[in-house]
Amino acid sequence: MSSTPPLVLQQAESRRLLQQVDVHQAMRSMFLDLAAGEAIQPAQQLVEFPNAAGDFINYLGVLAKEKVYGVKTSPYIKKPEGALVTAWTLLMSMETGQPLLLCDAGELTTARTAATTAVAVDTLAPEGARRLAVIGSGPVARAHLHYVKGLRDWQRIAVFSPALAGDAEVRAQLLAQDPRVDICTSLEAAVADADVVMLCTSSAGPVLDPRSLAKPALITSISTNAPRAHEVPPETLGEMEVYCDYRATTPGSAGEMLLAAERHGWSREAIRGDLPDLVSGKVPRPDYRRPVFFRSIGLGLEDMALANALYHLQRSGQ
Repeated sequence: MSSTPPLVLQQAESRRLLQQVDVHQAMRSMFLDLAAGEAIQPAQQLVEFPNAAGDFINYLGVLAKEKVYGVKTSPYIKKPEGALVTAWTLLMSMETGQPLLLCDAGELTTARTAATTAVAVDTLAPEGARRLAVIGSGPVARAHLHYVKGLRDWQRIAVFSPALAGDAEVRAQLLAQDPRVDICTSLEAAVADADVVMLCTSSAGPVLDPRSLAKPALITSISTNAPRAHEVPPETLGEMEVYCDYRATTPGSAGEMLLAAERHGWSREAIRGDLPDLVSGKVPRPDYRRPVFFRSIGLGLEDMALANALYHLQRSGQ
């Protein structure tokens, strides 16, 4: 069989095409496929380079309804001037075994990370939630704001990041995103009376102690790929209702879950549900007698679902 070269999408073209995709709905549909057994998501694979020169993580997946499988590979390469991190997604046909698409996944990663949190907010947050707090101000934080700003009738959107004090350009970008944005000068001011707190940082250590909140709220966390990174203290997991993006893989990678299991006797069996459970209606919304914690680590299927959408857009000439 002759081989056809795959489409190759660089970052700029990925960004352009992504603007035409309903990313939130794409993530919701992908998790419905997981719930229905129409998709497969193995655990992520970490491979370390010799001599502590870095590593790379492979995220594999199969989307049977779309008849594609693939891998997202993301290296962390140590350099004297600072680490280099890239990400590429390869999409393959389940019918021909041929490569279909090689795509710069940087834009996909930002979008799917934020949209996955948006699916969690939509399925977990109280219908009457009115006060949103965003902790972080980088591209991923701003993407989170983009995808959740229309999910509830937010009366206040508080944003805090230490970096904002000296970055007038980012402050302006945040204010332009939504007139309800209130840029705060402290974490405490941002989370005051919040119904939903989205932790959107690259911190490897605790950013927020849920016990400091005035009332039970939904706390979402993405953290970073640093070993055992976590944005909430591990010991607080036992005091919250815990959910995640995919229970088969998240507890084996999320830093606070690993540490809570080792040090505090927490068990992955305590997870109340994951996004396949939530979008399919298998588990109900929490009652908020206690804080609610949602943790995502990212799935290869998320990138694949978006890459597949871009592939079809590009093939159709859009």
